Amino acid sequence: MAQLSSTDLDVSALCLGGNVFGWTADEAQTITVLDAYAAAGGNFIDTADSYSAWVPGNTGGESEALIGRWLATRSDRDSLVIATKVGHDRNLRRQAILDAAERSLKRLGTDHIDLYYAHNDDPDTPIEETLGAFGELIAAGKVRHIGASNFTPARLQEALDVAQREGLPRYVALQTEFNLVSRDYEHGLMPLVAARGLASIPYLGLAGGFLTGKYRPGGPPVASPRARGATARLDEHGVGALDTLGEIAAAHDTTHAAVALAWLAAQPTVLAPLASARTVEQLEQLLTFTTLTLTAGELDALSLAGLRGPGAGRA
Repeated sequence: MAQLSSTDLDVSALCLGGNVFGWTADEAQTITVLDAYAAAGGNFIDTADSYSAWVPGNTGGESEALIGRWLATRSDRDSLVIATKVGHDRNLRRQAILDAAERSLKRLGTDHIDLYYAHNDDPDTPIEETLGAFGELIAAGKVRHIGASNFTPARLQEALDVAQREGLPRYVALQTEFNLVSRDYEHGLMPLVAARGLASIPYLGLAGGFLTGKYRPGGPPVASPRARGATARLDEHGVGALDTLGEIAAAHDTTHAAVALAWLAAQPTVLAPLASARTVEQLEQLLTFTTLTLTAGELDALSLAGLRGPGAGRA
């Protein structure tokens, strides 16, 4: 367990993503994966009020509802850290936040949200209004802490400054894309997160499945809704990163995914990588990273491969 920023929340090494619940994982699969995650000592579960609205027939909130039905069977709610989000549509007005929070609480079947993210920035709403609404939820005991997702460095810094100046709740965590082959986070956001004491919980830690190694040039097609995005990475850069991952995975008798997550977990400011699983077998493969220790040389080799790929000139 690790402490989330300056809060009293202790979280497990893997944050289990709920975006697949109600999408590629049905209710039975969802419950099985959540049971296995908790049995393995996991306590940090991430979802959003917009998951899985992209599925035909869904309206959003299906993931929260499935997690809520699972929570209803548990007696350990207080040891679990449930994170969800509001504002995927970039609406962070006061009433929109307050109304969305009530809907999320009802679907989750709980009286509080441990970590409530602004899913996307809303540049058209004053930051004071957004943080003030979060403050009302915190004062009412319905939210414990707040986080930001998909913010630019400038907007995150502005939000933190407004919170400090106005005595409003401050974001304690950041969710943004970061993985071995997607490294924009290192430029701008990482230094800010470090300087202001936030916790980073990066999403797409496996680059949409690409870093599992199941996508290879000329390999058999993979039946997955993420296949198109993953195969788009099969250029010289991506293949070079996979080759390095494979070499290090073989040396440790483990998987590409475990090495990729171990690299991510070792990066400055990262508290817990976020990854999803639709089966227990996938979850078990993810969890192996928690007992994998990479050498400094292996971490450096992965960092270089993820940045440049084979044949690149010196930086």
